[in-house]
Amino acid sequence: MQELNCNQVITLLTFYIENKLSRKLTANVEYHLSICPRCREKYIKLKKILQNFNDMKEKINSDSPEYIEEEYNTPQYKVFKENLSAYVDNELSSDDNIRIKKIAIANPLARKDLENVYSFKQLLQSSFNRTKNNMKNDYTSKILNKLSIPNELDNDDSFERIITIFACIMIFILAGILNLLNF
Repeated sequence: MQELNCNQVITLLTFYIENKLSRKLTANVEYHLSICPRCREKYIKLKKILQNFNDMKEKINSDSPEYIEEEYNTPQYKVFKENLSAYVDNELSSDDNIRIKKIAIANPLARKDLENVYSFKQLLQSSFNRTKNNMKNDYTSKILNKLSIPNELDNDDSFERIITIFACIMIFILAGILNLLNF
């Protein structure tokens, strides 16, 4: 069994939850989740978020009169849903920001959506930070160093080469002047 690292498991979690992995890969992810508490915690959070999302999607897609008549599915909630991304990214004006906060406080459905978005955002941010911290080497400088042409002046014998070239040029100039004077 090939052991997966945390970054690989985090990348595969959505596919794992949706049962879209091969048996071998599923077994590897399960093994990692059994030994890594941080990845297991992220798995549980992600599974909960996806389950809430799927439940909400099923309720919306069903023609159930209970959901359509539910007291929390209001025009304000629709405004909230339309502005949720802008609210999370702090792109709303102060007045719109306050209006969205009021809807979130008063509407449990909106509160749940907001919690899910913040949980997902936090999960993404922590994964990004961990990946960034794991990248201790700056690969850009390594690639640039590999692509750069070695500088001739950095060699130990570069001074000798310059003197030799200078001497050759001087000899050619003197030879040219002597040649002109003889004619």
